[in-house]
Amino acid sequence: MSWGTELWDQFENLDKHTQWGIDFLERYAKFVKERLEIEQTYAKQLRNLVKKYCPKRSKDDEPRFSSCLSFYAILNELNDYAGQREIVAEEMGHKVYGELLRYSQDLKSERKHHLQEGRKAQQYLDHCWKQMDNSKKKFERECKEAEKSQISYERLDNDVNATKSEVEKSKSQLYLRTHMADESKNEYAAQLQTFNGEQWKHFNVAIPQIFKNLQDMDERRTVKLGETYRSFAEVERRVVPIISKCLEGMVSAAKSVDERRDSGIVVESFKSGFEPPGDFPFEDFSQNIYRTGSDSTISTPKNEGVRQDPKHSMGKAKNKLWLFGKKPKAPTLEDFSHLPPEQRRKRLQQRIDELSKELQKEVDQRDALNKMKDVYEKNPQMGDPSSLQPKISETMCTMERLRSEIHKNESWLSEVEGKQSSRGDRRPSAEVNHHAPHGRESPEGSYTDDTSQEHRSPPQPDPHEFDDEFDDDDPLPAIGHCKALYAFDGQNEGTLVMKEDEVLYIIEEDKGDGWTRARKQGGEEGYVPTSYVEITLEKNSKGS
Repeated sequence: MSWGTELWDQFENLDKHTQWGIDFLERYAKFVKERLEIEQTYAKQLRNLVKKYCPKRSKDDEPRFSSCLSFYAILNELNDYAGQREIVAEEMGHKVYGELLRYSQDLKSERKHHLQEGRKAQQYLDHCWKQMDNSKKKFERECKEAEKSQISYERLDNDVNATKSEVEKSKSQLYLRTHMADESKNEYAAQLQTFNGEQWKHFNVAIPQIFKNLQDMDERRTVKLGETYRSFAEVERRVVPIISKCLEGMVSAAKSVDERRDSGIVVESFKSGFEPPGDFPFEDFSQNIYRTGSDSTISTPKNEGVRQDPKHSMGKAKNKLWLFGKKPKAPTLEDFSHLPPEQRRKRLQQRIDELSKELQKEVDQRDALNKMKDVYEKNPQMGDPSSLQPKISETMCTMERLRSEIHKNESWLSEVEGKQSSRGDRRPSAEVNHHAPHGRESPEGSYTDDTSQEHRSPPQPDPHEFDDEFDDDDPLPAIGHCKALYAFDGQNEGTLVMKEDEVLYIIEEDKGDGWTRARKQGGEEGYVPTSYVEITLEKNSKGS
């Protein structure tokens, strides 16, 4: 159907309809704008959420548990998902909202042009109609005047009293009026013919063409709406595969959670490398109580007649095992000797890797500087070779420093690995005495391969004084206790044989010579290497 033929007389209604069409298009554009603003807000909130739960962490705080890694992988996927929402908003703004705004402006201009043409055609037709109507009215007046002149002439012509001059004057007046009426008639006929022609053109050519243009414009508007509806959906559809990959990534991250691996990481992170503590010996405080011959209670043949130190306590379990209590914070040392062996090995290996990376960077920088220096030497116009020498020297110094650091840390690592290997090869035996392995821990907390400590002689007191000391009925009081970290054969005079993990009483602290005086449960006293034992002093004896 054509608006030009079917709606030839509905100019005003078509004016209203086309205005409604443009208003509807702008309303849809406003809807798209609000929709993309929702997408932008949603994407921004998602990114803020990801940022909130992905705080900046130092390298040491990087998560290693599969549950943490999976969660951060999900956050990364969510961040990518937010990026897709931003793409949706951007595409909607560019391909839908922006296009609608431009098209709306074009429609307004086109509609205004067509309506102006319609109004001009109508104004021209009205002008033709007025000319025709004026000629018609003039023809009507001239006819009436001619009729009046004819009546006056006939009246005078029949009047016998009228003079001939009056009759001739009336006759000429009649002739004039009749001639003017004929001219008005011809003019009216011409104007009428012209108006009819213009009216036919108006309703059969001009208006149909204008209305057809309006119809085409409105149909294009409808088509454009359909295209933008499709574009609106296509924007979403294009990101669906990527969003699906994001969701698949989240599912994969969830499947990668491994509880056994996490448990293993806990072991790896906190494993000390020490062996569990052995049983504490029974401390018989009743051995000095007078017993009658009839007593048949617990007998202690090995310790009979030996006085035990009542100050020995079980405080070591509380202060050294740290099974459920809070471990005291030790000062951080450069060689990590404050850490358990396993943790110390890991930290040293980590530091070596970091230093190796730094060294490689410095090597690459040195090579680059040398190449640049060669270029400058071959092409002096490009630069002065001597200007690079300070930087090369600085790089070489840094390389030497890093190599020294790596060597030092590798030495510490070798000591730790040697100590752990030696401890792993030992088997508890009550019949075999073992010397301390290479890489044992010195009193200062660091590991050393020096075995001269083992062969250092204990202080040699006067033999009689030594015997008197040991034969005294009132032995020295215990100021603490210790646990043997390694077996000691006590071949030198005045030394005390001890087995690994054996608990002894401390009766005299190390005086700086590397030996500590101790007493066994059976009362035997002697000196043991300070580096071979783990000492716990009683609180009331520290600092005395």
